[in-house]
Amino acid sequence: MDCSVLAKCSLFKGIPVSEVERIIGETDHEIRTYSKDETIVHAMEKAEIVGIILEGFAEAQKTFPNGNQVNVSLRRPGDLVGPAAVFSSIQVYPCDIVALEPVTLLMLKRDELVALMQRNVHILENFMTGLASTTYMLQQRLELMSYSGIAQKIAFYLLMQTRQRGRSSVIIPESVSKWALVMNVSRTSLHREIKRLESEGMIAYRPPIIEILDRERLQEVLGE
Repeated sequence: MDCSVLAKCSLFKGIPVSEVERIIGETDHEIRTYSKDETIVHAMEKAEIVGIILEGFAEAQKTFPNGNQVNVSLRRPGDLVGPAAVFSSIQVYPCDIVALEPVTLLMLKRDELVALMQRNVHILENFMTGLASTTYMLQQRLELMSYSGIAQKIAFYLLMQTRQRGRSSVIIPESVSKWALVMNVSRTSLHREIKRLESEGMIAYRPPIIEILDRERLQEVLGE
């Protein structure tokens, strides 16, 4: 197993690859693989295992009784699957996690992860930071979903990213197609609005980078 991917996981941030390899070697774990479109965890299933994506991309999906589906978040190599659910009081997964392509995960039972955190305070601190960051990002995600217009979603996402990073440029997530999944819109509609905002001088699009040229006008888009 390539532990360099694990070293990029928030759980092992700041820990050398060699140390991560030793930690995993001493910890009971399981490697699981999933095919494209296979469900990794099901909504309302008992949450007992935390996963770390080693290869591939997965997506958290929430389906409502009326049939509508919201793409909650994109999971990539190094991301955790299910930590909040496993440590919640009800211990059930809140949504489906579906493989967008073949996915490989390292799975840790709750008790094994607790033992890891007890042995290594750095891992405990990383875990708490990760949960806090996830909570913050979900709050941002909710605000993103509150905007109905695609241009508004783009403007909010770009302005949010530049505030967090302190830069006027934003690297889109992997591709326009994957960004569309994050924004819960179609790729065609997203690409059309990107080009419109560029033609109006608000942004410059040089894949995979979007440069904000007129922050004030982008801010005005949010109020339209």
